[in-house]
Amino acid sequence: MTIADVSLSVEEFLQQSYVDDSPAWEYIAGSMSQKPMPKPQHSRLQLKLAMAINDVTEPQKIAVAFPELRCSFGDRSIVPDIAVLPWANIPFNGVGELENEAIAFPPAWTIEILSSGQRSTKVIDNILYCLEFGCRLGWLLDPDDRAVLVFQPNQGLQIFRADDVPTFPPEMPFQLTVNQIFSWLSFGQ
Repeated sequence: MTIADVSLSVEEFLQQSYVDDSPAWEYIAGSMSQKPMPKPQHSRLQLKLAMAINDVTEPQKIAVAFPELRCSFGDRSIVPDIAVLPWANIPFNGVGELENEAIAFPPAWTIEILSSGQRSTKVIDNILYCLEFGCRLGWLLDPDDRAVLVFQPNQGLQIFRADDVPTFPPEMPFQLTVNQIFSWLSFGQ
């Protein structure tokens, strides 16, 4: 569902009572739309990928992967399936606990998982918008095609399949093949 209301600013959108409903609402240049409700494949890939990233990056204080984290910047308020924030950008309070404040910048790495019936152009547009505002890497996982599409600033689209290792941020010391990522859907069976 998409609702156009060009008179509403990002700040006004964030004050609406439904903004934190599930599935999440996004605001893109005057239009509000609700993301599709995740289905099992989407949820499984989101969970396992966020855990794999955090297992490597969190102990070393490199970055943290947050599922469904609202990021508001420019004229958009979006909710990537996984937003990876560099450790230095994570808001901690005076006692070292995670703050519960809004994120007003793009993630360093944005990851989207294409859901059945979801328009790929809208998802790609959000990834490209993040890159325009300083995001360094964008992934789009396509479960139907078993592919990972990789977007980077000032570079062409790269498509990875099978035993290819998609591009990871250089400070994150791990590699997963596309087959390994999509094998999470089989639960090792």
